[in-house]
Amino acid sequence: MIMLAVAFLLAMILCLLFGVPYIDFLKKKMIGQYVKDCAPEAHAKKQGTPTTGGVFIILAIIVASVIALLLSQRFTTEAIIILITLIFYTFAGFQDDYLKIKGKANDGLSARGKLLRQIAIGLLPTIYVMMSYSHGTDISIGSYVINLKWLYPVFAVFVITGASNAYNLTDGLDGLAASTGIFPFAAISIISLFSGHPEVALIAAAVAGALFGFLRYNKPKAQVFMGDTGSLAIGGLLGTLAVVSKFEVLLVVLGSVFVMETLSVIIQVISFKTTGKRVFKMSPIHHHFELCGWSEKKIVIVFALVSAILSVLALTLFYLTARGVI
Repeated sequence: MIMLAVAFLLAMILCLLFGVPYIDFLKKKMIGQYVKDCAPEAHAKKQGTPTTGGVFIILAIIVASVIALLLSQRFTTEAIIILITLIFYTFAGFQDDYLKIKGKANDGLSARGKLLRQIAIGLLPTIYVMMSYSHGTDISIGSYVINLKWLYPVFAVFVITGASNAYNLTDGLDGLAASTGIFPFAAISIISLFSGHPEVALIAAAVAGALFGFLRYNKPKAQVFMGDTGSLAIGGLLGTLAVVSKFEVLLVVLGSVFVMETLSVIIQVISFKTTGKRVFKMSPIHHHFELCGWSEKKIVIVFALVSAILSVLALTLFYLTARGVI
């Protein structure tokens, strides 16, 4: 537990330290966010806010994770696979951000191109789990275990890619993605520690710490956005940790806020295409509440509280499952 605190604090401090020079660099180079025309009118003022802040978040996570892993003598193949996956997702997200900045528009990689990259990267931890674990193709639902066999790689890649996209969709308000991400990663750290995956626990603690530090720069009014560089990578890491630690189904509870954001988009699209009517004023759902008159700060606080409650619920379910209650 001490090393988890070390990883958390180190990542938080590093993120705070890396943020100042990186944000200054972005301002000098005029590297800012381009806001979609379809976004709420209030978002027009965000135009030009420095983006790609995910660079220093990920850097803080990697440095803190490596140090914590080395100090605890846990720098294993499992840890390396996780960190390589994170780096690949970061590059994919950065490429998307770079194209937006270069084109001076909010259109980066095509949806197909982004998805193919996410799937290809997601195969790395999936193949590792299938080759390294004796029951790698099993999934657990409470105390029940189901062997998916040849369907498992499809399922695992779906979990990783889905988490990446869901977290990416959540990154739409100042501080929203960071604040709602802290609690799931903190819970994952505890779950992984007690389920025999200390490497995952240390990396998850580092992510929680880095996100906490990032709030210093991303809380309303944001000085910098994490961009796809951060959201695609952190979301992909969320799914990767779930697959490696074998709590894929429990991730639905842990990441319910991100699931809700994704479902709101799916429901909105299906409803509009089939009936011509919109269920929400705008999707993802945080924009719906924004157009209902909620302040940006209120939405972030409420969503963060919901994320915290769901993370506690996930920890409770994990405990009950471990005790054989469910």
